Amino acid sequence: MSNSTVAKRYALALFQLASEKQALPQVEEELRAVKEVVVNNPELTAFLKSPKLPNEKKKEVLKTAFGSVSTYVLNTLMILVDRHREDQIADVADQFIALANDAKGVAEAKVYSVQPLSAEQAEALSASFAPQVGKQSLQIENIVDSNLLGGVKLRIGNRIFDGSLRGKLDRLERKLLG
Repeated sequence: MSNSTVAKRYALALFQLASEKQALPQVEEELRAVKEVVVNNPELTAFLKSPKLPNEKKKEVLKTAFGSVSTYVLNTLMILVDRHREDQIADVADQFIALANDAKGVAEAKVYSVQPLSAEQAEALSASFAPQVGKQSLQIENIVDSNLLGGVKLRIGNRIFDGSLRGKLDRLERKLLG
């Protein structure tokens, strides 16, 4: 079974439980924090992947590190350790966030621009592009990229909308040479 399939199963189980208990926003926020810690700490990842350490030691470290999270998230982490799926923590968090976003009608978007977007600009982009991907709104992560020269480039899932000056110049060059 592929890792993404495994992560989807754990995320779906946690999503159903969180929905039942009306704890979706809390669990989503906690999983974002857990994912950030796991992704940004290679030492923790190496520790969790170590086959020499007993599961109890790994669980103890996770309980210490994430003691403030809900029992739903903590129990999910414990199950992942028991099943030797410690490397799936970030993937489970990603899958859960995707399920929560689908339930809310929100899509995550990366917006590349020459300068930081204002709140009004982000809202306008959300209003313009959300219907194009079948969502009610976009959760925008703004990335400043000085190579664009001007305009913006959006990445929503696996779709890219390129309205940047650099993109237009590249398309014009291909047209003229092709």
